[in-house]
Amino acid sequence: MSEDQDTKGCRGSSNACGKGVTRRQFLASLGIGAVAVAASGNLRGEKEASAAVIKSEEALEINLKINSQQYRLLIEPRGSLLHVLREELGLTGTKVGCERGECGACTVLINNMPRYACMTLAVEAEGMEITTLEGLMHGKKLGSVQEAFVEHDAFQCGYCTPGQIMAVEGLLHKTPNPSLDQIRDGVSGNLCRCGAYINIFKAAKKAGELKRGGAS
Repeated sequence: MSEDQDTKGCRGSSNACGKGVTRRQFLASLGIGAVAVAASGNLRGEKEASAAVIKSEEALEINLKINSQQYRLLIEPRGSLLHVLREELGLTGTKVGCERGECGACTVLINNMPRYACMTLAVEAEGMEITTLEGLMHGKKLGSVQEAFVEHDAFQCGYCTPGQIMAVEGLLHKTPNPSLDQIRDGVSGNLCRCGAYINIFKAAKKAGELKRGGAS
């Protein structure tokens, strides 16, 4: 087939095929363009890969006060409080859940306020009072919130329970005699996939009564 015959299949204006541009030439130009795009894509990918490399950082020495005990630790600056509590100190009452501040399983108290340990850098907590589930106990005796959860069967699978207990503990520090609406608001950042909320609310109310009666 001649180049003149090649152009006979074009319909419409000269913009579609171009004056003096054959189909063979057009396809050849597409091939060159594809090679250029692929090459630029490879270069961009290499730049993105190099940008994604995280440079190693020196460990930082920090002092954390956890459950009234002082700990001196060497950690990475980017290390979360959740990681430090579980992996460095073995305080596994603080649970790993979503690790993005949505489920509340990792809730601890920092200066008596509920905080997600997964969203808190360990270095942020230096100089503050950190309380975990283990810190609510008195030796082998359960704390009042823990006792109330057992009494009212405020759990099913139990995975969210430590975070729920810490949220209630924080609520009672702020509001010793909370209403039902205040309890709901206080645990609203903690998810229970088993749906044990009714008993959790009852346990929170009971824990407030225990604390007002002198229990800790």
